[in-house]
Amino acid sequence: MSISCIIVDDEPASREILEKYISDCASLNLVSSCSNAFEANEIINKEQIQLIFLDINMPKLSGIKFYKSLSNPPFVIFTTAYPEYAVEGFEVDAIDYLLKPFSFERFLKSVNKALNIFNQKNSNNHVPFIVLKSDKKLFRVNISDINYLEAIGDYVKVDFLCQSIMVHDTFQNLLAQLGESNLVRVHKSFAISLNKFEHIEGNMIKIKDKSIPIGQKYRADLLKIISSRA
Repeated sequence: MSISCIIVDDEPASREILEKYISDCASLNLVSSCSNAFEANEIINKEQIQLIFLDINMPKLSGIKFYKSLSNPPFVIFTTAYPEYAVEGFEVDAIDYLLKPFSFERFLKSVNKALNIFNQKNSNNHVPFIVLKSDKKLFRVNISDINYLEAIGDYVKVDFLCQSIMVHDTFQNLLAQLGESNLVRVHKSFAISLNKFEHIEGNMIKIKDKSIPIGQKYRADLLKIISSRA
């Protein structure tokens, strides 16, 4: 799945950064990079745009006013150097709000939020996936292929298929990006796929060759979920 997107920003340097980030993300297809809202409006009327990376503080017509003027607006991720606009941005159901200057990792989190929304909308036709950065590479990981997640310091180990990668992110953030799926938290440092576990013995759950501890806090809910699927 590829999301058709445009950039709308009056600052050339900001557009260049976003263009580079988008070019490094195979799940995005950049249709146009616009310097103002009027250029963007022409593109939206001609093309099937699904996502806008939209600067808020622009001359003549602000990003917020432009977005509110659209009759059938695409999804939007706002970008701005002014944090005071955040509340107003979320009032129009923005997917996310990126405060300049933002890193590629922060950008990727926003993209994954967008992918999660589009995957849920098109779940009958597409396999949901997430894009993860590890060891200077971008990995396209089908959520259904994930065996388990393990929090290790400032990283999360993502085990899927016959490999695992280390992602520089918090455990909570990564779980939030994955959205609704078969991943269930079983310990403060572990989440597992309900479709992949082999058996439970005592306070351990077995997936592949990995024995994962079950935290006392999570045991009752885990057993309830498993029983409901029996």
